[in-house]
Amino acid sequence: MPVDSGGSGMDARDLLEGLLELAGAAELEVRVLTKQAGAADNGLQESAACRVGARIWVVLSPDDPTEHQAEVLASALARYRAEFLEDRFLAPALREFVDRFEPSR
Repeated sequence: MPVDSGGSGMDARDLLEGLLELAGAAELEVRVLTKQAGAADNGLQESAACRVGARIWVVLSPDDPTEHQAEVLASALARYRAEFLEDRFLAPALREFVDRFEPSR
């Protein structure tokens, strides 16, 4: 599935993998729920990110499309780890995608 990442045509799965790697380096706590956990009573309905003390948690729901999971990760990186991103080389398509989620935009 192509994702609108600045016209690069980067595949959604590749984009998500790049963002997951970047999130790990940025010390975000990322959890990808299993289908079983997502289906539990009162289980997570959609992917989300939040701050818990000094830590940033990103939980990805298995029912969300890959594109939405990538958007949640990019948003968390742009919002909570902007300084980390400034000094880090990112592939151009990845940089363009993350930059779309800067809080000032």
